[in-house]
Amino acid sequence: MENTASRVDWAVSEKPVGYADAVAVMEARVAAILAGEANELVWLLEHPPLYTAGTSSKSGDLLMPDRFPVHTTGRGGEYTYHGPGQRVAYVMLDLTKRGRDARKFVCNLERWLIESAAAFGVTAGTREGRVGVWVERGDAREDKIAAIGVRLRRWISFHGIAFNVAPDLTHFSGITPCGISNPLYGVTSLADLGVRASMDDFDAALHLAFNQVFGPASRASPPVLVPDAAA
Repeated sequence: MENTASRVDWAVSEKPVGYADAVAVMEARVAAILAGEANELVWLLEHPPLYTAGTSSKSGDLLMPDRFPVHTTGRGGEYTYHGPGQRVAYVMLDLTKRGRDARKFVCNLERWLIESAAAFGVTAGTREGRVGVWVERGDAREDKIAAIGVRLRRWISFHGIAFNVAPDLTHFSGITPCGISNPLYGVTSLADLGVRASMDDFDAALHLAFNQVFGPASRASPPVLVPDAAA
């Protein structure tokens, strides 16, 4: 377990949050953490249907550019989908208090997701050369159940993870998810695996696993959206 002297806030937004609004909140919060004016934050939310293009994205992987809004983002990775039924967690932690080890941080994010999946009887794991968390489906097929895309600014993390609880998996067909086109590798969710879990159920498991991997996080009010962030 990681040790940190500062408080980590755990906040959940009940209503969908626009992507531009979320980025504006993250930018402001990271600046406040750097200035010593705010606690670290894990912010859970859902987005309306949209695609995001990470810093390694290739234009050819956007298969349906007119299907949903497309946002260029500063996180690592390629194209991904966000939408209802998917739990997004934006993670704003101060890695100066956690060893300044980016590789270890990503490994801990993976552990967090793997342990969260295990709470529902789902065996998930990482794969060499493929980012995110995967489950075996038989006949050499493997599906991704959670994505990771992070960025560091002066050792403060932002962006984070996306775990598929019960999204519309057909929405992923508008992109080549994370640039992986091999037909043996697809996308899944708890619901697709036959697990009936509400978002509240999943959040409880996610919170418990976070406490085990990173240390305690205390419930807090969700961030106030920055006015006119989408303008």
